[in-house]
Amino acid sequence: MSAGQEDLLVMDKASVSFSGFRAVSELDLTVRKGELRCLIGPNGAGKTTTLDLICGKTRLTSGEIRFEGRAIQKLPEHQIARVGIGRKFQVPSVFRELTVRDNLHIGHSRRPGVFRNLLTFGRSADASGIDRLAEMVGLENELEIEAAHLSHGQTQWLEIALLLAQDPTLILMDEPTAGMTAQETMKTAQLFNRLRGRHTLVVVEHDMGFVRDIAETISVMHQGRLLAEGPISDVERNKEVRDAYLGSGGIGHA
Repeated sequence: MSAGQEDLLVMDKASVSFSGFRAVSELDLTVRKGELRCLIGPNGAGKTTTLDLICGKTRLTSGEIRFEGRAIQKLPEHQIARVGIGRKFQVPSVFRELTVRDNLHIGHSRRPGVFRNLLTFGRSADASGIDRLAEMVGLENELEIEAAHLSHGQTQWLEIALLLAQDPTLILMDEPTAGMTAQETMKTAQLFNRLRGRHTLVVVEHDMGFVRDIAETISVMHQGRLLAEGPISDVERNKEVRDAYLGSGGIGHA
C-alpha cells in the first residue's frame, strides 16, 4: 500500500478568515490512518480553529479538506460526524444527572434519539459493550455513580468513552488534559496509547510532557501556518520552533 492510499485526512491549502483576520493560512496537513498526531503551538496559532474546520463547525474560506479521499468541507456538521469524524471539545458534555452506566448506554446504543434510549435502560443487549468501554477508560468501578460526582479527569474519560462508543475513524481532541492532575494526565496518556492504531487521533495539547508521552508525529502551528512537522527529536532541534514556541527547554519543559 502506498503512502497516498494510507492518507486518511488531507487539508490542502486550507484557509479561513474572520473579519479580515486570517486564522488559518494555506494549511497543508496530512494524517495517515491509525496515526496519533499532536498539534501544538502558541495561543492563537490556529490549532482549535483547525479542528473546527475538520469537523465542519467553521467553514473554509478557501482550500479543501478530504477524508478518505472525499471532499468534506461543504458537508454540514452532522454529515461529517456520520462519515466517521468525532470531536471532543475542551469542556466535557455528559449527562451529569445520569450514572456512568446510563451515559454509556446512551452513547453505545445504535438506536437514534436520547429519549428512545432512556426507555431501554437495564436491558442486557449492550451490557458487554458498556463494560468494555468503561474498562478501556478506567471507569469500570464507577459505573453506578452519577456523572455529577465524578472528578474532572473521570468526567473527561467518560466523554472520551461516549465518543468511542460511536466508533469514529478519526477522533479530534482539544486539550484533553486541561485541568487534570498529574496522575490523571498519566492515565490519559496510557489510554491514548491504547487507542493508537485502533483509531486515528489528532490531539491539540499544551502539556508538553503529555505530548512527549503520546506523540508519533508533531505538527507545530504558528500564526495560522504550519511551522514544522516531524518526530519529537526533529521538532525540538528546529530553530524556528524553539524561537516561536518551545524556548530552550524543548518538549516536556515548555
